[in-house]
Amino acid sequence: MFYNPKDGHGLPHNPFSAIVSPRPIGWISTRAADGINNLAPYSFFNAVAYEPPQVMFASTSTKEDQDDTKDSVANILATEVFCVNIVEYAMRDAMNATSAALGKEVDEFAHAGIELANCSNIDCARVAQAPAALECKLTQVVSLPGAHNRVVFGEVIGVHLRDDCIVEGRFDVTKYTPLARLGYRDYTSVEKLFALERPE
Repeated sequence: MFYNPKDGHGLPHNPFSAIVSPRPIGWISTRAADGINNLAPYSFFNAVAYEPPQVMFASTSTKEDQDDTKDSVANILATEVFCVNIVEYAMRDAMNATSAALGKEVDEFAHAGIELANCSNIDCARVAQAPAALECKLTQVVSLPGAHNRVVFGEVIGVHLRDDCIVEGRFDVTKYTPLARLGYRDYTSVEKLFALERPE
């Protein structure tokens, strides 16, 4: 099969998100200028640089109660900070609950029954029990072709690691089982690791 995306794929469901998978999930927490906390998962998310450490996530839709974007992006544009919470398999239901289309006045931490903690360097909440959380300051927002497509880049200025995930000096992902997004409504979890030595 071959198709040109501009012409459509002719399938019952769009295969694009299933092709580019698995994808890590950035559970983005923000705080609105009026103090309301927001928490939402984004599977267009990744780390993009080491020095200084930087991450990105993309928002691809809008809400009626926001100006041509979603709560996360609107809050970041107003405050210039956000936090990336890493999602573990054990928190899959809580993460899914925060993906609901809720009004901007709703605190998703409270809605999903998630314990929060304050960040150390920025005015933002984080998921208290997350395996890791990355406090970020906004570097830029890039508008992409297509309606509502925006990529948010941030520099990581603070890192929280859950103590039980540090083993012999390494952050051990097998201690919490990372959750990743596949296509459609499908997810997977990382339970098995193997190592490859890079050629000289």
